[in-house]
Amino acid sequence: MNYQMVEKANKRYIEMKQPITCESDVLDIIGICFSNDVNLLVFREEVFTEDFIDLKTGLAGIMLQKFMNYHIKVAAMIEDQNKVQGRFRELLYELNKAKDFRVFTNLADAEEWILTVK
Repeated sequence: MNYQMVEKANKRYIEMKQPITCESDVLDIIGICFSNDVNLLVFREEVFTEDFIDLKTGLAGIMLQKFMNYHIKVAAMIEDQNKVQGRFRELLYELNKAKDFRVFTNLADAEEWILTVK
């Protein structure tokens, strides 16, 4: 897995850079969180594959459910708004109302939220 541990403002989060292609990738991310005693993640845009964006595959739902079950908070950064279309756009709109997963258009905003989330 391609990730980086970031420490700022007396908090630590994991920045994921590797695409999520299947459920085992999600489980690997959870394992990384547990092994580093961290429950905060920042996803770069490249994490979101076509299979992830296509909600019919169920990959996004699996990931969201597992992260909520394990109390892992996620800030996602998606600069290319062409990726945010259709049902995926609707999902992101609803997620931005919740307290566990938020989507931002730049890293600074994503980082600011993840460092203040409880």
